Amino acid sequence: MLVKALIVLVLLVIFGSMASALIWLIKDNGRSERTVKALTVRIALSLGLFVFLMIGYAAGWIAPHSL
Repeated sequence: MLVKALIVLVLLVIFGSMASALIWLIKDNGRSERTVKALTVRIALSLGLFVFLMIGYAAGWIAPHSL
């Protein structure tokens, strides 16, 4: 249950980073580095989540299930 909560939390932070990038893009008309930094944070979090999911699957923390 803790792993699922961590995954959901990271996804929410990723969506928040995307939203802040959109806000900075609109507010600064694309002339600021803040949009690039927010998108860089989003990419880093996404890659980190992907690596965590692969490690979690290999370690047995996460198990796939069928419907």
